[in-house]
Amino acid sequence: MTSPDDGTDGGQRRTFTPDFLTELFRNPLDPGYAEAAARKARGEGPAGARRRMLSGVSALTLAGVGFLLVVAYQQTVADEPARARARNTLVEQVQSRREATGELQARAERLRAEVASLREQQLGGAAVARLRDLEAETGLAPVHGNGVRVTVGDGPTPIDPVTGERRNEARVRDTDLQLATNALWAAGAEAIAVNGQRLTATSTIRQAGEAILVDFRPVTTPYQVIAIGPEDLLKDFRDGAAGKFFRALNTKYAMSYDVAPVRGVTLDAATEPTLRQATAATPAPPPSAPSTTPSKGGR
Repeated sequence: MTSPDDGTDGGQRRTFTPDFLTELFRNPLDPGYAEAAARKARGEGPAGARRRMLSGVSALTLAGVGFLLVVAYQQTVADEPARARARNTLVEQVQSRREATGELQARAERLRAEVASLREQQLGGAAVARLRDLEAETGLAPVHGNGVRVTVGDGPTPIDPVTGERRNEARVRDTDLQLATNALWAAGAEAIAVNGQRLTATSTIRQAGEAILVDFRPVTTPYQVIAIGPEDLLKDFRDGAAGKFFRALNTKYAMSYDVAPVRGVTLDAATEPTLRQATAATPAPPPSAPSTTPSKGGR
């Protein structure tokens, strides 16, 4: 088929042969299918391209993660000597302070003994005996005698299956030690020490996190409460409310508990207490009463 000439412009129009149009409508998609089949035969289909793209992205991601891990490891290794030096320095400082504290305590004991010797030289026999009794009662002098030892300790700490945290029901608390010491005092104890820490009238047993402090010094499980007192001290404690309480803890939470007599035990003196001085308070002057005289000011 040919298009007729346009007489107005005298130009030639494009002509299309019947064979071209027939071929166009007969096989419009065959070349595309053929090309896709060829790519598939060569392994270059769309799925293969996507796989190659995903493989490339995965490789880049793994390479990036590996690089970050290497950098983090190198940084950790580089910082380890500094952390080790800081840790060693702290350990050395703690040991040094402990040694210094021990030396000061030994010096205080020597000075205390010298003061006691000089005091006995100046005082009479009855006064010295009375003073020694008072020092023993207040914890300022060592005490030697028979008594009882109460031992309590933490039980097992299972892991909660839901939260994954350790359950602390079987831990000894400060209130438990307070109960034990108060019961011993009530039963007639003359001197008490908790893990070697002598108690006085101003001593405290407190909880600080998971640690228990006796006069601000940490003590650890198992806790030994040694008391010097009368012969029936053990029986009174064991059969009293405190003994029943600790037996219940032993049964329910498997916390360790034991009461035993001790013979010829010596409890060291407590740390020298801080002296506190009180002075009479001066009463404050009474507040002045408001004036009731009318003002003379004019309007």
